Amino acid sequence: MDSFEADGNGAAQDSLPPPPPVPPNVVPIKAESDEPAKKKVVLLPMARRGLGSKGQKISILTNHFKVNVGNVDGQFFHYSVSLFYEDGRPVEGKGVGRKVIDRVQETYSSELDGKQFAYDGEKSLFTVGSLPRNKLEFTVVLDEVTSNRTNGNASPDGRDSPNEHDRKRLRRPYHSKTYRVEISFAAKIPMQAIQSALRGQESENSQEALRVLDIILRQHAAKQGCLLVRQSFFQNDPNNFTDIGGGVLGCRGFHSSFRGTQSGLSLNIDVSTTMIVRPGPVVDFLLQNQNAKDPDSLDWTKAKRALKNLRIKVSPTNQEYKITGFSDQFCEDQLFTLKQKSMKNENGEAEALEITVYDYFVNHRNIQLRYSGRMPCINVGKPKRPTYIPIELCSLVSLQRYTKALSTFQRASLVEKSRQKPQERMNVLSNALKNSNYGAEPILRSCGVSISSNFTQVEGRVLPAPRLKVGNGEDFFPRNGRWNFNNKKFVEPSKIERWAVVNFSARCDVNSLVRDLIRCGEMKGIHIDQPFDVFQEMHQNRRAPPMVRVEKMFEEIQSRLPGAPQFLLCLLPDRKNSDLYGPWKRKNLAEFGIVNQCMAPTRVNDQYLTNLLLKINAKLGGLNSMLSIEQTPSIPIVSKAPTMILGMDVSHGSPGQSDVPSIAAVVSSRHWPLISRYRASVRTQSPKLEMIDSLFKRVSDKEDEGILREVLLDFYTSSGKRKPDQIIIFRDGVSESQFNQVLNIELDQIMEACKFLDEAWNPKFVVIVAQKNHHTKFFQQGSPDNVPPGTVIDNKICHPKNNDFYLCAHAGMIGTTRPTHYHVLLDQIGFSADDLQELVHSLSYV
Repeated sequence: MDSFEADGNGAAQDSLPPPPPVPPNVVPIKAESDEPAKKKVVLLPMARRGLGSKGQKISILTNHFKVNVGNVDGQFFHYSVSLFYEDGRPVEGKGVGRKVIDRVQETYSSELDGKQFAYDGEKSLFTVGSLPRNKLEFTVVLDEVTSNRTNGNASPDGRDSPNEHDRKRLRRPYHSKTYRVEISFAAKIPMQAIQSALRGQESENSQEALRVLDIILRQHAAKQGCLLVRQSFFQNDPNNFTDIGGGVLGCRGFHSSFRGTQSGLSLNIDVSTTMIVRPGPVVDFLLQNQNAKDPDSLDWTKAKRALKNLRIKVSPTNQEYKITGFSDQFCEDQLFTLKQKSMKNENGEAEALEITVYDYFVNHRNIQLRYSGRMPCINVGKPKRPTYIPIELCSLVSLQRYTKALSTFQRASLVEKSRQKPQERMNVLSNALKNSNYGAEPILRSCGVSISSNFTQVEGRVLPAPRLKVGNGEDFFPRNGRWNFNNKKFVEPSKIERWAVVNFSARCDVNSLVRDLIRCGEMKGIHIDQPFDVFQEMHQNRRAPPMVRVEKMFEEIQSRLPGAPQFLLCLLPDRKNSDLYGPWKRKNLAEFGIVNQCMAPTRVNDQYLTNLLLKINAKLGGLNSMLSIEQTPSIPIVSKAPTMILGMDVSHGSPGQSDVPSIAAVVSSRHWPLISRYRASVRTQSPKLEMIDSLFKRVSDKEDEGILREVLLDFYTSSGKRKPDQIIIFRDGVSESQFNQVLNIELDQIMEACKFLDEAWNPKFVVIVAQKNHHTKFFQQGSPDNVPPGTVIDNKICHPKNNDFYLCAHAGMIGTTRPTHYHVLLDQIGFSADDLQELVHSLSYV
């Protein structure tokens, strides 16, 4: 058989028979094109085009500390870590990893060439330079607290014996556990990658290199006994604790992370706060958590939820356990089987004795119990093999995170007690850097890392506040980032016609309040009719739960009003954090769509009522003020072509509420060339999903039920039948790791929604992410005050390549100003740095 030999074109010569003849009247079928489908272009965040120059220059200090890396020729070696029990089962629980790896280092230091590890506590381990071999296996033994015997103060689980032999074992509170550790080479990361990142040449290696440095900081904090929450570290120091009520403490610590910036590598250190469970006797925590007067009034179902998985120490031996639940019965009634080895039956087996937990501890262990008898025992064992301990012998261990949702009061208390003036924050941060003693960290030393102790100095620029227009065409100049409406009229005042007052037992002269509100309204240009009625809460309803009080009030309103009101004014009895607020808002807005305003009429004057009317007018569709440049119109770029401005965000349920849907919200400008008028659209989506999935929702060839269709049609009808040629998107609440998703998932949906309305329509887009949840702060050099409103920074501490800037638009009157960090991910319109920064600044006054 002849071999197949291809000619220069890849065709086989003389190897195939001729094709068969084509029958007459056959029309050839056109072959499908073999060309691959065009790949969608993946968008990446844009590079900076230039720096801004407008505004008055000002010298600013920031909480970034310069870092030098001496060993740029070195390499990090990445190893993957696998932990197994002696029987080969993988170790799944968190927390033990660090102890095991520390023991490996102690026991096998010479086999490891004395190398220091940077370990993330889970699967990754890094070294400077390589380990002796690519795969290493070790066996280590750890002493661990035993939790399934009657050791220390653990009550019996049915197999325990109080005889002399067993008591000897009780005095040895630890038993050893053997672990097998596998360390396997995964990758090399050149330290040169850090320098590449600083030149804007980001790669996977550069991100990994910075991650290694952050892991070193976490490990350093872990060795000091800190609680670690991502890159924030919290020490067990009562001076850092503040009581926020309900058995919860605010714990002050520090955020610490390395960042690549325009001026090199920097260490960003900031004050950070988390919530922890109040350490100490379990009963004391439960009394505070449930706001109960005495243990008899505790709700044990709630207590079980609050305590699950928390760690306790048991007196008098100080052994540590994790709470798994409660006993079914009270301590004095809960029976278990005690095997007494000193007493044998006729078969030679230990005699079994049914005994209560209370009796065992009091009579067999000689431990006095004062109040545990009529309470459940704490269970620290397994479901089928419980281990019970009387509750009064248990104390909660310190530094345990409280991850449940805070009440309104707790949240307000935490905010109030976490505030720090700029000078105080600077002093605290300087001390934190000094006390952290990073210079003594051996791995940082082997990388040649040295950290400056000085705050980085940057040049800021203060942009002038935009001029505003109020009623009667009057100009209005904000001062120090603030303005008030005394003796000013609203640009577009609304009318309040069908309205009523609802009073939830607030102490005030309602008739006088209504009279003053109508008078103030006239001064602002708002015409307010007399209310239809004043609904006073019935005395017998005052002690009812909030939901019931709201329901009863609505029944009263519906029975007396002739139809749905245009507006309801609600008077609440508490000045702050009324528990009626949530149920009342939900009833009005979610169920009936009634515009409403709540107030606590404690210190009511004209200024208070003016501020109240600002909210009421906006809610009823009025316009309080506008930018002068809107009216001219002379907004750079925006006034020249129909431009729509979108704001997008997603809010999630409280921590621990995994089944609560997330809510996506989009606000959109209307009535171009104005940029002060907006409408809102909301949708629910899957819990904890950050990307908005309902911007474009095609349900048929001609139907789209997405948010974007709504807002685009509204813009079109309100802007003289003009489609937006330019769409500027402000996205809130996404981290840097999600930027690509915003550009390639959300923006893609928006483009599809535009194409679905008109295939030939190609608007230009600007995408800007606004971040508030970051740790960069600014301080005025030589001044105790916050930086002035309008301060913008786009140099030295910004991204080495990407287009970002910081802006403090308003006056920081309490605590330290938190700047907004703007990341310009895409700009197809072509804004200059100054024009974009001024637009963002002006929009902050809308």
